[in-house]
Amino acid sequence: MSGRFTGRVAFVTGGARGIGKGVALRFAEEGAKVAIIDVDEVTLSATVEDFREKGYSVYSQVADVAEADQVQGAVEQTVQTFGSIDVLVNNAGVTKDNLLFKMTDEDWEDVMGVHLRGAFNAARAVQKYMVDQKYGRIINISSTSALGNRGQTNYSAAKAGLQGFTKTLAIELGKYNITTNCIAPGFIETDMTRDTAKRIGITFEEMVQGSIKNIPVGRIGAPADIANAAAFFADEKSSFVNGQVLYVAGGPTV
Repeated sequence: MSGRFTGRVAFVTGGARGIGKGVALRFAEEGAKVAIIDVDEVTLSATVEDFREKGYSVYSQVADVAEADQVQGAVEQTVQTFGSIDVLVNNAGVTKDNLLFKMTDEDWEDVMGVHLRGAFNAARAVQKYMVDQKYGRIINISSTSALGNRGQTNYSAAKAGLQGFTKTLAIELGKYNITTNCIAPGFIETDMTRDTAKRIGITFEEMVQGSIKNIPVGRIGAPADIANAAAFFADEKSSFVNGQVLYVAGGPTV
């Protein structure tokens, strides 16, 4: 692949697997040094080993994005290790799905904590470095669920909140040559979507076949599809693209 991110440092939350790993891998393949944080120590270690075997420069730390001090520490260590942070991808996520009348306070708080407070913690931690260097790319991972999805009042609200968060950061930080954009994936094959199939009592293949009937391109997505969009937003040539939400879902959304 090209070396368009050579000399850049990308910081990816929830980067041990799924979409986060796919995004981190794309940046590494195109020359970036990558920093990955995740709460899953075992999976994170395996991902880092895989990256290093491929010859990529990677820093990792077990950290919970909902805890500001842990995020701040990881950001500071990344800057000490690599010298800067040029790209932030707020990808860390969790689902605690249920119908409203069954949803607990903990279900609500956990999802809000990871998605919204986590994105806030990471963006606040990196922005001072980006402002000082007059360059940065912040990419938030939302979801088509932001448009509403049965059984996901917490997740849908959090993902919609990320879109408003994106547009506000774009206004505040744009003058410092920092762009903030958002990707809203549709059905992507990840451990999370496989777990959803188990939770509702069907096989993953049954879920796929039921879903692709409503996807114009006739297939579900892969982490690489989201990585492609992230690379577009992170590109230096995308400096006039700011405050946008890109739905990557195989078709139009309503």
